[in-house]
Amino acid sequence: MAAASRDRSVPDWTLEGAAADAGLQCIAGVDEAGRGCLFGPVFAAAVVLPPRAALLGLDDSKRLSPGRRSELDRRIRQIALTFAVRAVDAATIDLLNILQASRLAMKLAVAGLDPTPDFLLVDAAEIDLPIQQRGIVKGDSKSSSIAAASILAKVARDRCMLEWDAIYPEYGLRDHKGYPSPQHLASLREHGCTPQHRFSYGPVRELAKFECGAAPSG
Repeated sequence: MAAASRDRSVPDWTLEGAAADAGLQCIAGVDEAGRGCLFGPVFAAAVVLPPRAALLGLDDSKRLSPGRRSELDRRIRQIALTFAVRAVDAATIDLLNILQASRLAMKLAVAGLDPTPDFLLVDAAEIDLPIQQRGIVKGDSKSSSIAAASILAKVARDRCMLEWDAIYPEYGLRDHKGYPSPQHLASLREHGCTPQHRFSYGPVRELAKFECGAAPSG
């Protein structure tokens, strides 16, 4: 267990420090949430934190409990020099594909920052913006700024799913947040698709084909 703990990557300020040493002053972390979901928007966040800001327990949002994420979300919003959270809806995801929709959401989030950053640390791939940047594989477990962005995006998306759960309670969005859980797939088979489902995703697309091809009753 101790060895596994030592091997576990924890976000720190190394990447931000290297950028600052190179003369860059406004460094933003950027990440998205919800790429693997069957339902609803993909969210992205961009955030500029004070250098080496104290955020006890900061980590990749996927490793944190909902309560801890919410507490860190509140703290990040309090201390951030600037932040923005943006979403791209399911219809646009279907039109563009999820990779391009995720990049669009990240671009929109960065565009919402004031002042405009002069360097971006982006989880995974770089995005199409005229700003110096670096894409970091598994960046949310390496960079404190990216980890903070991952929390803002995840908390915002989860809250959005709670709002949709009130409209479509039969799908159990409160529990699975739109991911392809057995509960969600069973609900799709029983109730069909909603306009907020991503029809370019296999499970939804196959069900939609079945529904369209079904003979009318009566």
